[in-house]
Amino acid sequence: MLDALVKLPRVLKITFLTLSSFTLFACSEPEQKRQAPPPAVSVYKVSAEQVGRHREFVARTQAFKEANLQARVEGELIERHFREGAIVDKDQLLLKIDPANYEALLAQAKADLASKVSGEDNAIRNLKRAKDLIGDGYISQSDFDRLTTEESQAKAAVKSAQAALKRAELDLSYTTILAPFTGRIGKVNYNVGNIVGPQSDALATLTITDPIYVSFQVEEELYLNYLQQNKDSKGPDDVKIDLTLRLPNDTSYEEHGLLDFAGTKIEQGMGTVELRASFANTNGIILPGLFVTLITESQQKETMSMVPQAAVQANQQGEFVLVVDEANKVKQRHVVLGRRINAMWVVKEGLKAGEQVVIEGLQKVRPGVVVNPVIKTVDALTGTIASVLIEQANEDKASTTNQQ
Repeated sequence: MLDALVKLPRVLKITFLTLSSFTLFACSEPEQKRQAPPPAVSVYKVSAEQVGRHREFVARTQAFKEANLQARVEGELIERHFREGAIVDKDQLLLKIDPANYEALLAQAKADLASKVSGEDNAIRNLKRAKDLIGDGYISQSDFDRLTTEESQAKAAVKSAQAALKRAELDLSYTTILAPFTGRIGKVNYNVGNIVGPQSDALATLTITDPIYVSFQVEEELYLNYLQQNKDSKGPDDVKIDLTLRLPNDTSYEEHGLLDFAGTKIEQGMGTVELRASFANTNGIILPGLFVTLITESQQKETMSMVPQAAVQANQQGEFVLVVDEANKVKQRHVVLGRRINAMWVVKEGLKAGEQVVIEGLQKVRPGVVVNPVIKTVDALTGTIASVLIEQANEDKASTTNQQ
C-alpha cells in the first residue's frame, strides 16, 4: 500500500492523509470523552455535636484590681525604684519625694510638743498649789479660776501639738510611695526632678489582671426572665451557664469564666443591667480595656449538625452547601445556620450527621455532576483541612510510641 501511495500524484497524497486524520480524530474523540474520570473533590462527613442555647454580648475587660499611685504631699521627685511594665511586690518602694522639708517640719512639731508638755506640767503644779491655798483664803476665787483655765488650756495645747506631730509624721511617710499590692506597674507619668503634689495626675498605675473581669450589659427583659426562672439562685456565682470569650483577632479564649456580679438597678435610658464575669488570665493575654465578645451558652445541650466554614456558600436565596450523595452525585442544599463555633457552623436545618459536603474543589463541580469524593478532616479550631490517611498515620504513630 505504501508503494501505491508513493506512486500517486502529490495532490492525491495530501487529500488521502487529510481524510485519514479526520477519520482517526472522529473515531478517538468519543472514546476520550467516555474515558474522562470524574473530578476529584475533598469532602467532609458532617458531624454532630452537643450545643446549647447561646447569646453573644459586646463586652469590655477590666482589671481585677487597679490603683492610681498619687502624690499626697508636694515636693520634688528624687527616686524611682521600678521598671515600667514590671511586676512589683506588695510594700515595695516605688517612688520617693524629697523628704527634707517634711523632716524639718517633724522636728519642729516634736519641739513644739515638748514645749506644750512643759507648759501643761507647770499649769498642773500651779493649780495644785492653788487648791491647797484657796481654802485658807490666801488666794482669791478669781485667781483660782484663772489657774484652772490655764491648766485646761495647757492640756488642750498638748493635744493640739500631739496631733500636729502625728500629721508631720504622716506627711513624712507620704514622701515614700510603696506598692499597695503585688501587681504590674504601668508607665510613669513624672520623671525624677519633677515637682509633684496632690493636684498632680497619677504618678503611675498598678494593676492586677489575673483574674480579669469582663463587664457586659443585658437587656432588662432577658434579666427579668432569668430571675423568674431561677428564684432559688443564691447569687451570680450560682448561675448554671457556660461563659466563653472571642477575642478581637477572631480567636477563642481557652479559659471558661464565672459570673461574678449582677447590677442592683436598671440603667436609666439604657434599659439594661450590668453583669460581670471573671476569667483566669495566667499568661496575661487579656489586657484591661479590651473589647471582646462574651458568649453565654446553656448547660442543657441538644445534638446539632456541624459543618466547616469552607463548605458554606451564599447566593440570593441564602447559604447553601454542595452535598455528595450515595451515587457520588453533587446536589445543592440550602441550609439554615446557627452560631459559629471557631471554624465550624452550627446547622439548624438542611443537613444531617453523616452526609458529605464538598470543602475543596468547589470551583470544579456543579449540581448534577458525578465526582470522585476524597474524605478529609477539618480542625474545628483552626479550620485546617487534612487527609484522613495522614490523620490515621499520626494516630498510629502516636499509639506505637506510647506502647514503646
